Amino acid sequence: MLLYEIKVNYERQTGEDNPGKVKETYLVEGVNCADVENHLMEEIKPFIFGDCEVASCKKVQYFDIFPNEGGEFWYKGRVELITVDGDKETRKAVSVLVQATLLDDAVHALKQFLSSLDCEIISIAKTPIMDILRAVN
Repeated sequence: MLLYEIKVNYERQTGEDNPGKVKETYLVEGVNCADVENHLMEEIKPFIFGDCEVASCKKVQYFDIFPNEGGEFWYKGRVELITVDGDKETRKAVSVLVQATLLDDAVHALKQFLSSLDCEIISIAKTPIMDILRAVN
């Protein structure tokens, strides 16, 4: 399955009796943009008050995703995977997602998840991703 990053703008309940406009980003698994847009709309339908617009939909690729139910945010890490073949060292940069509440927790979790690989963390940053929706089987 492919992953798509979808940005939506819509009105939702933001506090007591006052719907407000929000811009949210989701990562959704599916076969194409139409498929993932439909899946996302079904998920957020109960929260929509008024108009809802898909601002963008693009295919994204992650080497791996490390969820943590206790984590509040998604962090994107850039990691260099290192392979050695004889005297030749090859480095390949990949992106990963890790769920954590604090940046320090994300770094620690990423180091733990990748401890069995020969790799180097290049960067890690908080993303605007609200949630990751997997395909319905």
